[in-house]
Amino acid sequence: MEKILDIIEILSYEKGIPNDVVLDIVKNLIIKTAKQEIGEDIDYSVEENLKDRSLKLIHNLQICNDDDIALKQGLCNFISLSEAKKIDSTLSVGDLIKSELTLENMSRSAVNRIFQDLEFHLQRTIEDQLFKGFKEKVGKLVSGVVLEVDSQETTFIEINDIRAFLPIKSRIKGEKFKIGDSVKAILKNVKMDRNGIHIELSRTTPKMLEELLKLEVPEIKDGEVSIFKTARIPGDRAKIAVFSSNPKVDPIGSTVGVKGVRINAVGKQLCGENIDCIEYSEVPEIFLTRALAPANIISVQIKKETSKAIVKIMSDQKSKAIGRNGVNIRLASMLTGYEIEIEEIDSIESQENSNVSKLGLDALESLFKS
Repeated sequence: MEKILDIIEILSYEKGIPNDVVLDIVKNLIIKTAKQEIGEDIDYSVEENLKDRSLKLIHNLQICNDDDIALKQGLCNFISLSEAKKIDSTLSVGDLIKSELTLENMSRSAVNRIFQDLEFHLQRTIEDQLFKGFKEKVGKLVSGVVLEVDSQETTFIEINDIRAFLPIKSRIKGEKFKIGDSVKAILKNVKMDRNGIHIELSRTTPKMLEELLKLEVPEIKDGEVSIFKTARIPGDRAKIAVFSSNPKVDPIGSTVGVKGVRINAVGKQLCGENIDCIEYSEVPEIFLTRALAPANIISVQIKKETSKAIVKIMSDQKSKAIGRNGVNIRLASMLTGYEIEIEEIDSIESQENSNVSKLGLDALESLFKS
């Protein structure tokens, strides 16, 4: 196996696999083939000869006393002390003699099989490395180029030479892709079987919105502004709750950007999705009130044992609280984690209590901000 170390270095470079990994694969294949061709019970090892850039197959022999039971049983990995002395007079019991086995000990077909198996194992190693890399990206934003859209409208996207798929259920309603389009999506799931790596993508998960905001808003990327939670009805509307531990940073202003430039840029990438940005509060009543914007809320009663919120509202604000097709109240419920029940108050009662409620809410907010 002359110059095989040079071949290993070339393969390592071409395949993008560390040299020592390729070397270990080759050594293991040589030993595996030797066990098949020469003998299963022989203690083999493979050593490098850096001078002539070769690998040598070694039979390890342990020296034992001439009357040792191992010799009497004819075990192949032992040699008597008297025989060992003929090779090297300085050897003693317990030492190892390394006897080189030449290629003639294995058939030509066996040697060819080593190189055939090498290609398979290198490919599996590449897949294992790719799988590990993709596993670390689950929940993260990835991008690729559309290769195909099948009859079921599943979109196949190439990411780092791997074919990923975006099922129609994970695609924003109404959006369509054609071959050659560049697409961003969240890596939802990755698994590997005998047929290779399977990567599932999604553009409908709330994570998609969060990752796009990280790209668009430096304060979120740097950790000055944090995302508490996101709720989406993909392609229609979304609500995102943000906060900042730095009193000098405005979480809403940072996220929305001047004249809404940042939030609108993200919405454009999500088929025009309207995104409401609200400031998170640890006080459930305040958080719910903000989540139900643009409706004006009179009062909120939390029933923690049932995770239910009774929201009192003026009759003329009900449509705003519920939203078109119930979108606003659904998103508010998803964002806060509470089941929201709307109670209308007569306009006269509302007029009498609205100023008091407004003052009460303002006082409560200022108390927790101070």
